[in-house]
Amino acid sequence: MKKEEMTKLLEEIQGCSMHTLEEIQTFKNTYLGKKGKISLFASYMKDVPQEEKKTFGEMLNQLRTQAEKRLESAQKEVENKKLQEKLAKETIDISLPGVSFKRGSVHPLTKIIEEVEELFISMGYDVVEGPEVEEDLYNFEKLNLPKGHPARDSQDSFYIEDEKILLRTQTSPVQAREMDKNKEKTPIRMICPGKTYRRDDDDATHSHQFTQIEGLVVGENISVAHLKGTLEEIVKRLFGEERTIRFRPSYFPFTEPSLEVDVSCFKCGGAGCSLCKGTGYIEILGSGIVHPNVLRGCGYDPEKYTGFAFGIGPERIAMLKYGISDIRNFYTNDLRFLENFYREEGQNEGK
Repeated sequence: MKKEEMTKLLEEIQGCSMHTLEEIQTFKNTYLGKKGKISLFASYMKDVPQEEKKTFGEMLNQLRTQAEKRLESAQKEVENKKLQEKLAKETIDISLPGVSFKRGSVHPLTKIIEEVEELFISMGYDVVEGPEVEEDLYNFEKLNLPKGHPARDSQDSFYIEDEKILLRTQTSPVQAREMDKNKEKTPIRMICPGKTYRRDDDDATHSHQFTQIEGLVVGENISVAHLKGTLEEIVKRLFGEERTIRFRPSYFPFTEPSLEVDVSCFKCGGAGCSLCKGTGYIEILGSGIVHPNVLRGCGYDPEKYTGFAFGIGPERIAMLKYGISDIRNFYTNDLRFLENFYREEGQNEGK
């Protein structure tokens, strides 16, 4: 009797139709619940004769397995149906305008610095960095600027601790540190880009924070000819093959002789215009032969070693190259200014 009832229940389970979550829950309670039909048959197990228990148990397991499979299948069907209905309601209207995202660009100063770094790396130079919070020893004294030297007045500084620690006023301390730690006194060929700080009133051409890229070469028999050849290569690569340079005598405590370097005007080609103030040339950097006191202070024998150094201001190069009239534009994070460089790099597509 129980066997026939179980067979009939199996057919009932297999033929059961479920189309909603409510029907699924009813099926679960009716057949798999604690008081459901399968649990009721399981309670009969104790009354089944010993020789029929195995067959009865197998049929009971078959009932439970079929009920669970049918329940799982129905749940998937209902869930899939709900998903399809949801997708149909949430269809994207492709006629609506898309959301535009502004794309960033390399900052003009970063672009100039990377361009200069790549140029010097191709010439065999090392790119070296150093601390922005510096010792007076390296920022001034090892660069032939002892305490009380009048040239310190032009580098009014942000001191942090008893005139011993300050925010560096130039990247030259990196050069002094490299020479100082070069115990073997082997030749040096390096540039040191980075931020520098001086107490200054910010205006269109001055900033209390600015960037520098200084270069240093130290070896035997280094002369002005090597300096001139290096600077000519820099200028041609940065401003064009047709550019020429000229030197003017100047004064820097850490070089002797010291030379200001001008480049032929890239607006008028040297004929004279408002950009170059009628001179045909524009000042771009300072340079010179490393002073013997600097070499001596960093452990080099100035009778054996010589060298040259130069300093470039990325802001000045960017202002000349891109026609920027106010240095403060580099630091105000004004998107109206920076968008000019999206267009320049061809990154304005899709805006």
